[in-house]
Amino acid sequence: MAIAAVPITSPLLLAISGGIDSVCLLHMMVARQTETLIVAHVDHGIRSDSAADERFVSELAKQYHLPYVSTQLSLGPNASEEEARNARYDFLLQQAATHQATIVTAHHQDDAIETIALNLWRGTGWRGLAVLNRPTILRPFIELSKSQLYRYALKHRLEWVEDSTNASSIYQRNRLRRMLAAQGKKLDKVALMGLRAKQIQLKKDVESEERRYHTTDLTSRHFMIQLDNATAGELIATVVERLSGYRPTRPQAEAALLFVKTARSGSCHQVAKGVEIVCKTRYFEVRVV
Repeated sequence: MAIAAVPITSPLLLAISGGIDSVCLLHMMVARQTETLIVAHVDHGIRSDSAADERFVSELAKQYHLPYVSTQLSLGPNASEEEARNARYDFLLQQAATHQATIVTAHHQDDAIETIALNLWRGTGWRGLAVLNRPTILRPFIELSKSQLYRYALKHRLEWVEDSTNASSIYQRNRLRRMLAAQGKKLDKVALMGLRAKQIQLKKDVESEERRYHTTDLTSRHFMIQLDNATAGELIATVVERLSGYRPTRPQAEAALLFVKTARSGSCHQVAKGVEIVCKTRYFEVRVV
């Protein structure tokens, strides 16, 4: 089974949850015998049985004679997927900096397609196709399907743990996963991954074009009014992200743009929880509240 090329960047910090995907990743990377590897695990503290997963991954690291780093969080059973993801990457990025390492995850083709579906449901627009493409993170499985990883695990008699929350209907991703599975062969995964690749390149082109405006005062209401809505929407989302750290969804950016173009001076508009725009006569401000 061929995987995407992984640059020999030493060391590599492997994000290992203990599930089948990451167990396959660990097994394959050890088999390569070309990089220095570090096993990293995050116990989110969401499930009561998550400590058992940590012990399983710790033992795997010992079995492979690899250094091991982990953290135990206490997010609680009501934590959202976004909270868990943010906390996980905070730890992984901190460990990558400490060890001068590159993060490697086991995200695969089905993960990418689920994320695309989730983003489109949330209203992220065209950027919702350009998923799992952070250039500083390696994802060697991104063109492989979940079924291919299952076959690999069975062939090599690998053991893994099952996350009990994967069966829960509480999470939107799980509900979408079942909906996508019901499509079966009707879902052209190869075509979707091709669109993803095109959108990743388009995103780079858009961001390159946006940099042309960095010397312009993007908080000028007059400047925004002069632009077509598509361009202004992208730029206002960029301004909000730059000043607040939050990237608005497409509907949120459209609503923010309409506000900036038409609101009276002194008016306030909530972009998202904790992020608002205040209009002055000639410019607008982005505030984190």
